[in-house]
Amino acid sequence: MRTVAILCLLLILVAGHAYPESHPLPLANVYQPGTDLFDYWVSEKLDGVRAFWDGEKLWSRGGHIYQSPAWFTEEFPTHPLDGELWMGRGRFAELSGIVRTARPDNAEWRQVAFHVFDLPAPHVPFFKRYAKLKRLVGAAKSPYLRLVEQHPISSHQALVVELNRIVAAGGEGLMLKRRASFYLAGRSDDLLKVKTFQDAEAVVVDHIEGQGKYEGVMGSLLVELPDGRRFRIGTGFSDEERGNPPEPGQQITFKHQGYTATGLPRFASFLRVRRDEPEGDSEQ
Repeated sequence: MRTVAILCLLLILVAGHAYPESHPLPLANVYQPGTDLFDYWVSEKLDGVRAFWDGEKLWSRGGHIYQSPAWFTEEFPTHPLDGELWMGRGRFAELSGIVRTARPDNAEWRQVAFHVFDLPAPHVPFFKRYAKLKRLVGAAKSPYLRLVEQHPISSHQALVVELNRIVAAGGEGLMLKRRASFYLAGRSDDLLKVKTFQDAEAVVVDHIEGQGKYEGVMGSLLVELPDGRRFRIGTGFSDEERGNPPEPGQQITFKHQGYTATGLPRFASFLRVRRDEPEGDSEQ
């Protein structure tokens, strides 16, 4: 009886779209030279906000609903889609402010599009999922639904040329997707990010007061990595950010150049506060 009760509860949750606190998605590892690129397709890495379309609603990576206007998704297919909300290169902060609000602004949302790069479908290799994804996006004819173009890459040298072209145009980097991979949650080499620098996330622990020209404002942040180790980040901040630094408990993204002998990030520099979850309790 207990087993039956649990199964019934699961069916109710799925029917009501009451997803768990976090929605597990495929995540990327970092590309390393020497990877056999014959197995991969390449696309631009969008500096956007990850989103999951379940056929009715847009969900955040953390399991909350983005309160998009009804017209934004009315022409979307009923099949689940994985992608990013994006406004264009270099507009992450603006985008984040728009999509996270509990009361969507129509004029602002008309600048946003859902750029899809995968089709959640178990036991189907990516090249077949991508073919179906193309058909779904084409049939939807929604101006707010876009396909992320993905194509083969011939060599590491060709990859570097493409990376430099994207970065010179204001882009963030590239993504590599293993063409025969299955749609599996978690971090793996099926998905690789290619950037001119490495990045990671940490949680702010405290503010360290500045000295000299930074006297009276924040000089550096004491942050904590997921493994519990702590270190300081003192570069990459604007004057405005030093005057109004991220609060303790907030998650930030920083860039770095590899790791020291002790395993801490080398030459860590602040990039931004990670803000991609909707405001308030949007699951109601």
